[in-house]
Amino acid sequence: MDQVVHDVLLVGGGGAGLRAAIAVAETNPGLSVGVVSKVYPMRSHTVSAEGGAAAVIRPEDSLEAHAYDTISGGDWLCDQDAVEAFVREAPKEMVQLEHWGCPWSRQPDGHVATRPFGGMKIERTWHAADKTGFHMLHALFQTTLRYPPIARYDEWFVTRLLVDDGRCQGVVAIELATGKVQALLAKAVIICSGGGGKVFRFTTNANIKTGDGMALAYRAGVPLKDMEFVQYHPTGLPFTGILITEAARAEGGWLLNKDGYRYLQDYDLGVPEPTPVKRSMELGPRDRLSQAFMGERQAGRTISSQYGDVVHLDVRHLGEAKIDKKIPFVRELCIKYQKIDPVKEMIPVRPVVHYMMGGIQTDLEGATLLPGLFAAGEVACVSINGANRLGSNSLTELLVFGARAGRAAAQFAGSQAAPSSALMAQAEDEERRLYRDFLQNSGGSERVSPLRDEMQDAMEEGVGIYRDEEGLLQAEDKIRELKERFQSVSIDDKSLTFNTELISVLELENLLDLSEVVVSSALARKESRGAHQRTDHPDRDDDNYLAHTMAYRSDEGAPRIEFAPVTITQWPPGERIYGS
Repeated sequence: MDQVVHDVLLVGGGGAGLRAAIAVAETNPGLSVGVVSKVYPMRSHTVSAEGGAAAVIRPEDSLEAHAYDTISGGDWLCDQDAVEAFVREAPKEMVQLEHWGCPWSRQPDGHVATRPFGGMKIERTWHAADKTGFHMLHALFQTTLRYPPIARYDEWFVTRLLVDDGRCQGVVAIELATGKVQALLAKAVIICSGGGGKVFRFTTNANIKTGDGMALAYRAGVPLKDMEFVQYHPTGLPFTGILITEAARAEGGWLLNKDGYRYLQDYDLGVPEPTPVKRSMELGPRDRLSQAFMGERQAGRTISSQYGDVVHLDVRHLGEAKIDKKIPFVRELCIKYQKIDPVKEMIPVRPVVHYMMGGIQTDLEGATLLPGLFAAGEVACVSINGANRLGSNSLTELLVFGARAGRAAAQFAGSQAAPSSALMAQAEDEERRLYRDFLQNSGGSERVSPLRDEMQDAMEEGVGIYRDEEGLLQAEDKIRELKERFQSVSIDDKSLTFNTELISVLELENLLDLSEVVVSSALARKESRGAHQRTDHPDRDDDNYLAHTMAYRSDEGAPRIEFAPVTITQWPPGERIYGS
């Protein structure tokens, strides 16, 4: 087996991964950096983010206000020291990104334009029209090309972390083009591979978001934190799940039920009036807007469609000129994928899974409990998002904690000896597993697609916007059954060149592990908080559950769930409201 050695290895080529790679190169230009991505970096899911990225810039705003909005929005499950670091470093990261070429939208006087976003009482969301993620990722990608030490492994899929002497020292990966299995060794590894929204069927997430990095760390003994908190975005297209950005509501869009009524006025969204800036009810937090949709459906006020119940998002009153200037991508998506023009017609929308607040447990520098392993972005839980992420915080999080993880990994790598030669035996074991269990195995009775469909059905039915113990236990039983059946899975394609069926089965293996962790964590939290709503435990319970869930892999079946304290610095738990 071939091996390549770097000082620092990145797993994931999206926003967090590229920002971390730049930080490594800037911290110590003498270090060799490798970026492993299962897609070409500009196809990473960061590219699809639309609405904007949050950072304090307006004179009426403050770091304290941004921190409070984030902590209150997270229903007091955020670690407040992490939030304070995040809001403090966000503005300089955003300015730096402009220096690297990100074309932020401007006001007529030349100042950076901001728009309101859900749960934030001040306009602090920077944007580049409604293609913010694309422009951010483009700027980061082009910037990495300035640094010769950064080598890329595009379209490589990581299957295992290599650990020796209690330290992570590399990965095993498959080159998709050739099927070659190779050891990529390093003194430090940073996982930046994104979330796992494909655990669910209806999601805004791309097909590549299968929780690979979370599963890699989990199998290596690193805990996954707060995995029960899965965010639904209230406005996804009903068939594809494609996101209709929150920017459409920030610019003045309305949510209407089947009677044409703005139903959100009948629900407690935690947005008292008056607020410091003029805002609409449609800019409540995402979890509460999704829950309001469920209330309308239960009352029979949603609209039946071929792909489930929907409500309407109406932006017609904004006019064609404003739509084309402020949210042109929304119009493009609706015309291409829904065959409607939002200038003239209302957009059918429904809640869809959008983001995982939980992930690999890290400290403020991105370090995990496994020395040598770091993580940043959606794959990580630092934790600034708590029980419910506020829209536009995630893109900024990629920058702030990607940079922090890169700097910390560079410093760690500079003090370590070369990777151990004993790692090659582990890598060869992994190569044998891949051939034995999948490429040479033809006797299995199970196939990838049915197992994945049943997993997604179980998660949609039992672990959705509202949950109870009975539904969670049914989902838990089903996931265990599917994991047992997975042992008999086989694939028909035995080739080595671009074997997408092999990648699909490996992704399913990751998704099943994540499904089990989400369900076990949701069962352990017997309260309702943020995106985790238990109908059998409808109240928030700070006495018993103002704590993070920590899921550890167990050889005895279900994950072992422990609880860890939430860091409180200056904002004691209070009523969850926005902008009083």
